[in-house]
Amino acid sequence: MEKKIKRLGILTSGGDAPGMNAAIRAVVRSCIYMGIECIGIRRGYSGLINGDVTPLDDKSVNGLVTRGGTILYTARCPEFMTDDGIQRAVKTCKYLGIDGIIAIGGDGTIRGANDLARWGVPVIAIPGSIDNDIACTEYSIGFDTACNTAIEAIDRLRDTMQSHERCSVVEVMGRRAGHIALYVGIAAGATAVLVPEHELDLDRDVIEKIRRARLSGRTHFMIIVAEGVGSAVDIASYIRENTGLDPRVTVLGHVQRGGSPTARDRVTASRMGFYAVKCFLEGKANRVIVTKNGEITDIDIAEAVEMKKGLQSSMVECLDTLTGV
Repeated sequence: MEKKIKRLGILTSGGDAPGMNAAIRAVVRSCIYMGIECIGIRRGYSGLINGDVTPLDDKSVNGLVTRGGTILYTARCPEFMTDDGIQRAVKTCKYLGIDGIIAIGGDGTIRGANDLARWGVPVIAIPGSIDNDIACTEYSIGFDTACNTAIEAIDRLRDTMQSHERCSVVEVMGRRAGHIALYVGIAAGATAVLVPEHELDLDRDVIEKIRRARLSGRTHFMIIVAEGVGSAVDIASYIRENTGLDPRVTVLGHVQRGGSPTARDRVTASRMGFYAVKCFLEGKANRVIVTKNGEITDIDIAEAVEMKKGLQSSMVECLDTLTGV
């Protein structure tokens, strides 16, 4: 197919995720290989509105695959949620001669890209979110790194818990989705895991499981709480009142967003970045790059933003079995 794309813009928006830099590197290097100019748009959609851009070449992304965060920075942009803000972004694209936008980020970023598409700007979105809550894809860049960061911290906590025969309540990220808590809970051998997708019953979901664990001879207990469930401090207080244990609370917070990406995130981000440029070169636009059955593919962006994602039922069944003993 004859190449029509001469200049692409790339931005990162919303919460940062380990692997975003690897995706940026893949996009830039793929553009160079395919004879396309690449323009970096700093600070997400805010930068697109205000023309905050920088040329990207091989030197600017050298060694980027190992770095967490995003060299293009990221910012929330309420202005882009208005028609006036979107029109200003469209004008920037026309003024700079940008033939298409590659947007890396979560649900909000993909919805923003869909808005651009509706106003005539060709877009490709790449899912990047440590929460792994983007419905159209089985996997989002950053999830594996965030989980490994949490698991490493929990393993360290377990050492001191065993020494003092204590209960630990660990809050992981996940305001609206419990994917991190579920995955980490299984990997860490948690006593109980609380996620926002399930109605909370502390007596059933925590107290009873601690009691069964004590009766089986265990002397230390790990409770994993997704931040969207509620305050880890309040949950610890309830455990103290109903079991006589003295729980310690650890809130991992934004440490889960940082750090060098894992091999899985580096490879997935690189494959998605390459695939995004390839889509543009083949005349495709207004797509989201996704993983399906372990392969990289793409789906229509308007369809993608309407999809909903719940917890994987087989993972939930596994957790229920392992914590039910």
